[in-house]
Amino acid sequence: MNRLGVSVYPDLRPLEEIKDYLKLASTYGCTRVFSSMFNVDGTNEEVLSYFRDLIDAAHEVGIEVSLDVNPECLERLGASPNDLSIFKDINVDVLRMDISFGLEKDMQLVQNPYGILIEFNASIIPVETLKEMINQGANPNNILVCHNFYPQRYTGMKWSKFKEVSKSLKELGVRVGAFISSNAKDTHGVWRAERGLCTVERHRGQPIDLQLRELLQTNSIDDVLIGNAYATEDEFKMIQEVFTVIEPDEEKYPIVKMKKMYGASDDSFYPQRKIRVNLCDGISDIEKAILFDFFPHSDVGDSSEWIWRSRMPRFLYQDKEIKPRSYNKKMLDRGSVVMVNDNYKHYAGEVQVVLFPIENDGDRNLIGYLDQRELEMLEMIPEREIVVFLDNL
Repeated sequence: MNRLGVSVYPDLRPLEEIKDYLKLASTYGCTRVFSSMFNVDGTNEEVLSYFRDLIDAAHEVGIEVSLDVNPECLERLGASPNDLSIFKDINVDVLRMDISFGLEKDMQLVQNPYGILIEFNASIIPVETLKEMINQGANPNNILVCHNFYPQRYTGMKWSKFKEVSKSLKELGVRVGAFISSNAKDTHGVWRAERGLCTVERHRGQPIDLQLRELLQTNSIDDVLIGNAYATEDEFKMIQEVFTVIEPDEEKYPIVKMKKMYGASDDSFYPQRKIRVNLCDGISDIEKAILFDFFPHSDVGDSSEWIWRSRMPRFLYQDKEIKPRSYNKKMLDRGSVVMVNDNYKHYAGEVQVVLFPIENDGDRNLIGYLDQRELEMLEMIPEREIVVFLDNL
């Protein structure tokens, strides 16, 4: 199950303001918060007292706390790999090791008697080290791994490298996390992070839900954290829309019942990939209903090079009128979202996405289009997987 997290920066903002943010985040399903211990000034007692208050506030709204530490921070606080008692005293859930201690001491961390989970920095610890740790008896359920975030523009991870590393980590049976960015005005974060705090460079400046959907599309990311603060309520709503799962109710969605009659299992209705559509002017109510309310949209594994094809709507809406509309276009461009109209009644209601320009023969109504990144996402979706279309308001 995927989890959402946020990040807070006590060295930059007052605790009461942070508490309000955690309350907001929790109402939209957030269950994790990331914060850094070694950026907060003060005596050991002051630092520990501050984070005890922060942890208590997070726990009150159902959020677990991950504190970023390093060997120097542990030493300063009087802790060590074989003695994490001070963190138990303030009820820490997760310690995120910004720097590894090495195999032997990392094993001690993971085997702590307090049930504190240890999260390793994916940019620091080699996959082979984690594999050896597990081979030596470390419980994968006590290990988390999270990619770094990158404050500077053009320094985030390559998309291909990110997918490769994440896949290798996921194969170890550990939970894997990564960061996305809010695009709100005047966000903040570590080291004057004014240009976002994401893991993958291609995500910087992109809509927050697109960043999230691309991470989830890899099937290798369990925990997604917003690296900078504060995300807006509108952004949380967009994230919630991505995480919302449609239950395959046979009464509400008749095609579900039909598919089950032919052997479809409940599992075949998951995962549900989300694609945002820019609608055209003049789209009819029935076309909107088919595009956004019908479930489940999917191809059946035999789509051509020219179109991705969701053919099942025609069975449910065959008695509805889908009036043809004329366009001064000889060709329908790549990324066009179309619906077969009553000029070809047998197939009327099918939703199709143009992958390669096709002739506008009058049998299809243009109802919308996909931006380039949305089209790339659609092409990454394996055959037969469920697609849920969202309105790009």
